[in-house]
Amino acid sequence: MSKKLAGSSEITDVKARQVLDSRGNPTVEVDVWTRDGKMGRGTVPSGASTGIHEALELRDGDTKRFHGRGVLKAVSNVNKIIKPRIIGRNAAGQRNIDELMIKLDGTPNKKKLGANAILAVSIAIARVAAESQGKPAYKYLKTLRRYKLPIPMMNVINGGKHAGNKLAVQEFQIEPIGAASCSEAVRIGDEVYQSLNSVLKNKYGPSAINVGDEGGYAPPAGKTGDALEAILQAISDAGYDQSAVHIGIDAASSSFYGNKDSIYQIDGKRLSSGELEDYYEELVRTYPIRTLEDPFDEDDFDSFALITRKLGNRVKIIGDDLYVTNPDRIKKGIQKKATNAVLIKLNQIGTVTETLDAIKMSKEAGLDIVVSHRSGETEDTFISHLATSQESLFIKTGAPARGERTAKYNELLRIEEELGSDALFMGSTLS
Repeated sequence: MSKKLAGSSEITDVKARQVLDSRGNPTVEVDVWTRDGKMGRGTVPSGASTGIHEALELRDGDTKRFHGRGVLKAVSNVNKIIKPRIIGRNAAGQRNIDELMIKLDGTPNKKKLGANAILAVSIAIARVAAESQGKPAYKYLKTLRRYKLPIPMMNVINGGKHAGNKLAVQEFQIEPIGAASCSEAVRIGDEVYQSLNSVLKNKYGPSAINVGDEGGYAPPAGKTGDALEAILQAISDAGYDQSAVHIGIDAASSSFYGNKDSIYQIDGKRLSSGELEDYYEELVRTYPIRTLEDPFDEDDFDSFALITRKLGNRVKIIGDDLYVTNPDRIKKGIQKKATNAVLIKLNQIGTVTETLDAIKMSKEAGLDIVVSHRSGETEDTFISHLATSQESLFIKTGAPARGERTAKYNELLRIEEELGSDALFMGSTLS
């Protein structure tokens, strides 16, 4: 594709700015315009529980501004370095533009320009290209006869780095797999979430319904079983059973792993990797847990493989920090048969193209994908389109609360409405 390709989707302007994410931290937003007057916007999220192998999120480090969390360097990199190189290019050339930005950066983890700068441009390019073609983003990303919308994976209780309680496990999720449609799944999940409000308030008092970063409640629970029992009660109180609503856990176990002694600390216990595997197996026997994310440290491929062999026929073992949406690490996981599912986060790798490549590799190996948000989110709804286009089994985007979370669910409702009878639901593949 030529550098200067005339036409309606020729890029005419690019503008980056610093805005705030859901935690009040600065992040990068980019607008891209094309010759036909269309505009696409990309706003990047930020993680709290980040894997050490993720692409670099460039921050200013100036303690006089936003406690050093500013992103003016990344904004400047878009406006002064990336913009001049992509003006005049065809926005439909996503791969060419993404590869150009990767080459401009020239580092393995995008530390020169910043993955936050590069991704904001990449998403904006996809958005404006879709607009130029008169398509919603999900249809631009992939043309299918019918689309299967993802199962909402709703984080309803927070622990770990997402809350200030004693729970080691970072996220407890509900998964309404028994719904007939995505919209019904959103309704069921919301009803369980509201019932959980009452369960926790009755058990722990009014302060128990304070919420964490992703909208899940942050009760003063001490042990994993306490959270799971509360969720079971909420499912029952909402009028559903364990066949209709499954439970998921994101252990984020690197956060309670001791690198010096190779010991995990959870529920007041010190466990080896083998003992932790037994611990998870007992949880799965006791509760309707059907997804288990990051059960071991982010570099322990062998322990992931062991638990996948043991539980993988009934539980989705999901790699997040293990893979960080990086095709090289996913390839290693495929070779070792480490998991049967892969979490997909755009900002872990830094471009739409690399994300799509990671999804393609995963699916070709028979692994399910789970498109995910981050704990520091924005109003951007691109992941709703990404999940729909790639037929992601789940979409992980927090509780049905807080505007940056409900924005994604509401966009799925709009997509389902637009598709009409062409909208299918992934829940039918599991129920």
